[in-house]
Amino acid sequence: MSKKLVIVESPAKTKTLSKILGKGYIIKASLGHVRDLPRGQMGVDIEHDFAPKYVVPKLKTKLVNELKKDVKDASAIYLATDPDREGEAIAWHLAEVTGADKKPYHRVVFREITEEAVKSAFENPRKIDMQLVDAQQARRVMDRLVGYKISPLLWKKVRKRLSAGRVQSVAVKIIVDREREIEKFVAVEYWVIEAELSKQKDKKTFRATLIGLIDGKKLDVHTQQEADNIKSALEKAAYDVLKVATKKATRQPAPPFTTSTLQQEAWRKLRFSAKQTMAVAQQLYEGVSVGDEGDVGLITYMRTDSTHVADSAVAETREYIQEKYGHEYLPPRARVFAARAKRAQEAHEAIRPTRIHREPAEIKKYLNATQFRLYDLIWKRMVASQMAAALFDNTTVDIEAKDGKDYLLRTAASVNTFPGFITLYSEGKDEAEEEEKSSLPRLEKGDELKLIKLFPEQRFTQPPSRYTEATLVKILEQYGIGRPSTYAPTISTIQEREYVLKTKGIFQPTELGTVVNDFLIQYFPNIINVEFTAEMENELDDIADKERKWPSVIHDFYVPFDKDLQKALETAEKVKIEDEKTGEACPKCSKPLVIKSGRFGKFVACSGFPECKHTQSFQIKLGVKCPEPDCGGDIIQRVSKKKRTFYGCNNYPKCTFITSFKPLPQPCPQCKGMLTQHGKQVWCTKCEYKGKMEEAKTEESAQ
Repeated sequence: MSKKLVIVESPAKTKTLSKILGKGYIIKASLGHVRDLPRGQMGVDIEHDFAPKYVVPKLKTKLVNELKKDVKDASAIYLATDPDREGEAIAWHLAEVTGADKKPYHRVVFREITEEAVKSAFENPRKIDMQLVDAQQARRVMDRLVGYKISPLLWKKVRKRLSAGRVQSVAVKIIVDREREIEKFVAVEYWVIEAELSKQKDKKTFRATLIGLIDGKKLDVHTQQEADNIKSALEKAAYDVLKVATKKATRQPAPPFTTSTLQQEAWRKLRFSAKQTMAVAQQLYEGVSVGDEGDVGLITYMRTDSTHVADSAVAETREYIQEKYGHEYLPPRARVFAARAKRAQEAHEAIRPTRIHREPAEIKKYLNATQFRLYDLIWKRMVASQMAAALFDNTTVDIEAKDGKDYLLRTAASVNTFPGFITLYSEGKDEAEEEEKSSLPRLEKGDELKLIKLFPEQRFTQPPSRYTEATLVKILEQYGIGRPSTYAPTISTIQEREYVLKTKGIFQPTELGTVVNDFLIQYFPNIINVEFTAEMENELDDIADKERKWPSVIHDFYVPFDKDLQKALETAEKVKIEDEKTGEACPKCSKPLVIKSGRFGKFVACSGFPECKHTQSFQIKLGVKCPEPDCGGDIIQRVSKKKRTFYGCNNYPKCTFITSFKPLPQPCPQCKGMLTQHGKQVWCTKCEYKGKMEEAKTEESAQ
């Protein structure tokens, strides 16, 4: 008897679904898209409503043939691809190429791989939503037009093998714009004056900051002379308490995670890149073997812009809080969060654990280190979101200093009177925040105070901060650039193209990225800008919402784009990018060696080319000598065929020393051997020494 066929995207789902659905089903994986626009040609018919030409890639031919046979033999077909536009499009392509559209087939959607959700989806199947498919097609066609039209222009006018993308180019622009803000920034000197004070007969001291004069006039202190003059006056002044105000304040918990907020918080707290966060979240969603439970999906679908949570999950969470923490930690009503993202799809759910009672500590032994850390973060965020608010007493004290002029100083304290949700979890911050002063002596209006010491401090205004993984994702979401599924690949792509570099977690544009950005801005001002890209996302949403047809959206985009393209082809001058110097001289002619880019990546060449044709491999030296005896080589950073970084001797193949861990220039304190970085620890490659790094360098683990 023939069985029912279920087609999913990822092989990792098959084990989990097999356990839920039982023996009557055959579950196969499509491994993502089975059909796409062709490589090597644009594959879009501009003259006929931008009709896409889809082909089955050679690598998928065998798989598609197998799926065709499975479809033919199946008694029923279920397309269970991911619950988003991309998943809807994959389901449509599957139906088209396997012949499933010629038979009765079902589209099933579930946002968590649990028995209840999966069985409910199979009991309530639907047809493929062509509006979602069309929205995805429009994005794919638009991106292909930009890539295939602008990239050849970049090859001709800037450098060969460059490429441009609609969303990626705007992300680069954001980073370049911030770098230029920083370059133009002029620091302004200012002085902050703090006074250490105490009550007349009290040993406990506290600090207050000078903020101006009693009459409300602000004091701008920009030089040491001005600070010294005020300090002299304050040293002679009499101090007393002018006003004491205490207000009760509440702090509410953050909502459960969306894709954007998960990527931001995973960077802040775990130093996971957006790409790493999504890869680990995918594993937790698709299923992990958990003891007697077997393979279970631990979290809901990880690509979402909604903060909505199912009523059943909210009820389970509130029940858990009542049991674990007591009634005082449970608000009287369930908390509901408004969506932050523009046009968030409220039919979707936030990222949450599939079962709250599956505590992180209980399943830690079944998870690897990264899985546990991310699951723990998601679990705590969800539970905290339904816990009671934290309560604080915020006290502000105004202090008068009299000496001819009446100076105003202020101090503040915040005392946590009830911890509420912060017992479990507090949201991370992008910028370092000044610590709140937690306590003050009991002060009342009219109290006379004693000056202990004055602390004038020179400071300078600071430029805006460069973007991190967290703040770049945040700004992309804020501007409406891309969607939950695009943040991680966008950030990865602009690094792979070497338009930006990430150093110690901070993004900076390369010279190449800056040159390409300026070229695109000059000739495509209507395309490569934040407002246009955000508006295109709204247009794609209109297609999904049945408000517009996708060919008309592409037409409105393409007409002005093509005009800009023709103008650039006719008028754009070739841009010269200066080669980066290595600081070394050519061994043949002594002219400076420079770094160049070729078909197979970077290489080093003589700046005297074509007179001198000397070339050598590009090496990133770490300032570490090879530990192998009698070698004398230098350790260099290398990249494997799978794009993984490793370290080896530059005397290869004579010396075969390699390590996956970054060698450090400082020698082992015990045996003078080579130290390597292992997270926040250093290990010696020669003896058994292990120690902590003076400054934890977490960038390597975030790659």
